[in-house]
Amino acid sequence: MGAPPARIEAPARRGAAAHLTRAQKAAIIVRFLLNEGTDVPLTDLPDGLQARLTTQMGSMRYVDRGTLADVVAEFAQELEGMGLTFPRGVAGALSALDGRISPQTAMRLRKEAGVRQYGDPWDLVQGATPEALLPILEEESAEVAAVVLSKLDVARAADLLGRLPGPVARRITYAISQTGSVSPEAVDRIGLALAAQLHDVPEVAFSEGAVERVGAILNYSASATRDEMLEGLEETDQDFAALVRRAIFTFVHIPDRVTATDIPRITREVDQPLLVTALAGAQASELAPAAEFILANMSKRMAEAIREEMQEAGRVRPRDGEAAMTEVVNAIRRLEAAGEITLRRPDEEEENAQG
Repeated sequence: MGAPPARIEAPARRGAAAHLTRAQKAAIIVRFLLNEGTDVPLTDLPDGLQARLTTQMGSMRYVDRGTLADVVAEFAQELEGMGLTFPRGVAGALSALDGRISPQTAMRLRKEAGVRQYGDPWDLVQGATPEALLPILEEESAEVAAVVLSKLDVARAADLLGRLPGPVARRITYAISQTGSVSPEAVDRIGLALAAQLHDVPEVAFSEGAVERVGAILNYSASATRDEMLEGLEETDQDFAALVRRAIFTFVHIPDRVTATDIPRITREVDQPLLVTALAGAQASELAPAAEFILANMSKRMAEAIREEMQEAGRVRPRDGEAAMTEVVNAIRRLEAAGEITLRRPDEEEENAQG
């Protein structure tokens, strides 16, 4: 007959866990937490520790109440004395410092350490846009694409499948039926390769494109400067100039881009004397339709009061009027950035006219 199962006896004195190894204590704590219904994320441990813990638990049978109480008390005392925990490895440190160190430094550290800033590569794959995933699904083999779709939620997988060319979608659909024998290791390797491919985007110096940057600069420029720059751009590159014109938003664009119901919110954002100056300055130029649009969509009482103040103000100097109109435009931009109003796209007017 074989030897009787190992049994951990409870010492009669205080300190019942003194004779246990740390591996045995860890196994007791994990078993205790699982019995209590606690979700213990053991997958976060390195593979070696997971294997060692599993082997240790398999070699044990039972412990008495005194030993269990002693181990739990010792574990609780260690937790209470713990001040800080740090992420494991450079990958974890990069995740903790994401957005707090420069992208250049993060990229260099990832290359030097051979790690990436994400933990589970499938988290990055699942968070990728359809536009980023579609080229990968078309270029990779049907088997790899089948694994990708199988790892995504059903709605996203169906959306991607519907965007693929018919023959490609059919091959991938059939390949999904063959994924039953794919090993977890192969899925991990595929995830790492795809995550690296998605993350391998060249670093750029500017977060916005050239069109947006030029448009933003010209939005704040004087009208004479803006017109001169646009004329110069059209002589150099008509396509680029057309894109910049669509990115520009100035006082004249208010009737076409601003929804009438948003005017009261905008006028509350601008001091009334400044608004009076802007509207008075606009009425004396080709910007009069924009001024009338604002007046027509505010409360009747407020519009009458502002018209009276405009008459009292008389003729506004062009420089003062333009500065006040710029402040109105800036207020609209701030509200749009805050999500409180939404500007219509320049092409919406063209679409409506064609419809």
